[in-house]
Amino acid sequence: MTTSVSSEDARLFLATLPDAGTAARIHALASVLKRAHQFNGRLTEPERLHVSLFFLGGLPEQAVEAAYAAATDVQMEPFEVLFDRTASFRGKRGSRPFVLIGEKGLEQLVSFRRMLGGAMLRRGLRRVAHTNFTPHVTLLYDARAVEEYPIEPVSWIVKEFVLIRSLRGHQHLARWPLEARAVA
Repeated sequence: MTTSVSSEDARLFLATLPDAGTAARIHALASVLKRAHQFNGRLTEPERLHVSLFFLGGLPEQAVEAAYAAATDVQMEPFEVLFDRTASFRGKRGSRPFVLIGEKGLEQLVSFRRMLGGAMLRRGLRRVAHTNFTPHVTLLYDARAVEEYPIEPVSWIVKEFVLIRSLRGHQHLARWPLEARAVA
């Protein structure tokens, strides 16, 4: 691994990111929805918008190295994700995530995560690989909660996934491109 990662990195995770244009559109949508729902929470900045795949914080350095190797093992073609609803998740009292969610438009993302989880299992990361997954993009945190509501779909093509350290911003430590398979 090219970037050293200490075992104290409590905010380390693998994620997919929207491209910059989509992130700007999501941020603009979140701003409109914040006003409409009368939320007080601070919007997630466009450069921090993501879909978390696996949380790696608090793992020993060798386990993070194994996750890095597992990420390198995964091969998949780029795919589209589509979010078509918003909802509030349960959270800490006074801090509920307000998120983008979807269903049918996220099947390939769920399949990709399952594939990545399988690679982690093969690398001995059973505890990390066996976690629940509800694909979402967090728009803000707020004390108020709202019911699920349909929106004009937001989509992008996932072309890579990244290892992120979240500490006063997101630092991208590694990237793995998704590539179309060559046809013989």
